[in-house]
Amino acid sequence: MSKKNVTAVILAGGLGTRLQSVLSNKPKVLATVKGRPFLSYILDQLYDADFKRVVLCTGYKADHIQKAFGDVYKSLVLVYSQEVVPLDTGGALRLAYPLLESERVLVMNGDSYCQVDLEAFEKWHCERKVSVSMVLTQVPDVSRFGRIRISTEKRVLTFEEKTQKAVPGLINVGIYMFSRLCLLEIPEKEKISLEKTMFPKWVSMGIFGFETRGKFIDIGTPESFASAEEFFGNCAFEL
Repeated sequence: MSKKNVTAVILAGGLGTRLQSVLSNKPKVLATVKGRPFLSYILDQLYDADFKRVVLCTGYKADHIQKAFGDVYKSLVLVYSQEVVPLDTGGALRLAYPLLESERVLVMNGDSYCQVDLEAFEKWHCERKVSVSMVLTQVPDVSRFGRIRISTEKRVLTFEEKTQKAVPGLINVGIYMFSRLCLLEIPEKEKISLEKTMFPKWVSMGIFGFETRGKFIDIGTPESFASAEEFFGNCAFEL
């Protein structure tokens, strides 16, 4: 299935406050892993899945990102949507709305990576004729991420907050498929979170969870970032 008509969006505006000790004053997506920026691994994933156009939602030190990647990465056309003030994930996505040219939009967090068959995810989303779906994976400890509960039909039932309890469960990996029109429901020019505000609001409308067994990493803390070299060094991934 060609991705020529599906715009991909990467949320790359985060400050990376907890990572500044290892970032050397760079945006989080430019954190170096095995000699290259973390963002390049996400772009490779989109390139390998035959996407053609990527909108990068930038904020903190946006010019550094544009200087590092320019307007083309391999065969991916890169377009930039820059925040003037921090808008969080939802606000940044709403700001980029005029640049989204497709009926469906794939959205990815710029500070995490999950091995998932993006073509299978899109097909699964389309077959269900839904407005919002997200990729989920099972982890042994949900305490840092919060937990997602789903029905037997894969409908998201609840978003549980982060907890001190180190228990196994499903988590949101930060990869979503949206109906473009659905994004108009995000308030314009406001600082608003997809995860904390919009997703709980959309639960009653229907959000569906696509489960993957692929490996997952989030580089949000120095501890998790320290494991990124090993994560990407083990390239024999199986979905």
